[in-house]
Amino acid sequence: MRLYTLFALACLPLLGACQFLGGQSDQLRPQRITWEQRADACQGERCSLVNVDTLQFAEQPPLNALIERALLAMTVEQAEAPLPASLQAYSAEQLQRAPQGQETWLQAKLVDQHDDLLVIELSSYLYRGGAHGMPGRAFINYSLSRQRALQPSDLLLPGGEETFWQAAREAHQRWLREQEFEQDVALRNNWPFEKTANIALLRDKVLLKYDVYTIAPYSMGHPTLSIPYSRLRKVLRPEFLPAQK
Repeated sequence: MRLYTLFALACLPLLGACQFLGGQSDQLRPQRITWEQRADACQGERCSLVNVDTLQFAEQPPLNALIERALLAMTVEQAEAPLPASLQAYSAEQLQRAPQGQETWLQAKLVDQHDDLLVIELSSYLYRGGAHGMPGRAFINYSLSRQRALQPSDLLLPGGEETFWQAAREAHQRWLREQEFEQDVALRNNWPFEKTANIALLRDKVLLKYDVYTIAPYSMGHPTLSIPYSRLRKVLRPEFLPAQK
């Protein structure tokens, strides 16, 4: 699978300080937008709801649009289904269609801010009945100077894709040791290493976050792997490598 696909949610055209791209930017303080809607027609004990906890950045309409579309993408449960027109439109349709026993929780959170880079983590939880719902995660790595999400062609040196995923495999081995799973043959066979689209360029490391049921059982939540920038010096373009790392 090509890296373009793996970064899909972070690059949706639709979804401290470090020295990433030179100049120092002011620390942005987004406005938090929260709302919840419940089904009016529900007569049961567990009425359906849609809960949204998102962000808006002043004078950053491209980023605001990216965040909304990325959250909407996390509500799509059938392949090739179109995105709803807006979060409000999704909520109205969802609650009318299924007024009882279903829940949708959506969140966007600013998890890091660099000189030129904002890292937004997107979270979802879709409950459709049964013992538990299905959580989801994604990231947007947004360049303020370029006014768009960073794409793989922005990040990687030519030929860097293979080395990047080799570094991720090494991080997976470290994670297995930390979880004391290195000798667990059954777990290693049932939950082998996989690539992920959920990649965040944090100030001190590159973080990979996995969806449930990918490299570990549901009960372990969202496993995270960390790659130090020192391991990526011949992989990432120089402007994304902090000099001190």
